[in-house]
Amino acid sequence: MPTASKPQAGRVTADDNTRILDAALLQFQRVGVKKTTIEDVAREAGVDRVTVYRRIGSRDDLVTAVFSREVALVLAELALIPERHGNIGDLITDMFMTVLKLWRAHPVAQSMLTLEPERVVMKLSVHGADIFTMAVAATAAALERAVEREMLAPASDLTARAELACRVVHSLILLPHAALDLETDSQLEDFARGYLLPIITGHSA
Repeated sequence: MPTASKPQAGRVTADDNTRILDAALLQFQRVGVKKTTIEDVAREAGVDRVTVYRRIGSRDDLVTAVFSREVALVLAELALIPERHGNIGDLITDMFMTVLKLWRAHPVAQSMLTLEPERVVMKLSVHGADIFTMAVAATAAALERAVEREMLAPASDLTARAELACRVVHSLILLPHAALDLETDSQLEDFARGYLLPIITGHSA
């Protein structure tokens, strides 16, 4: 099967960052972060190792950049959801189910959870402040859009509500298996409407 030719190693192009992150994502999926080297990523991306260091940084910087980009893609998807709904219950349910399903279906996330679960936990918890802040900001923006569309009453604490909801979802991602059974669509929907919706609306279920 023919493949696109890679650029000559060492030549810096406008697409280097994307190519490097794509290559790192593939390597992380294949062997995990611990066994991935800058040389592996450079070879896969078709650039030299100096370009990787100059454009992204160390291996830890690569991990952070890859995680941040993948989270940003999910958050971009969330930004589109308010336009698809006319009531806040459907909106919150869709956002919650979208996040969990994308996480569960992400090949690199699941591969790394198998190969290096401690690294994933560290990146999303102790070293995950920037990523979490991105998630809260995106959720708050969706809630503000819901207010504009009159699905949600105006409130001065929308960001706080968004953060509380994100903390719940964050904990479900980091510790997916506990007493709660959240495998089916109906279970996810019941959870969103019963527990997240009251947080967002400020009213009990």
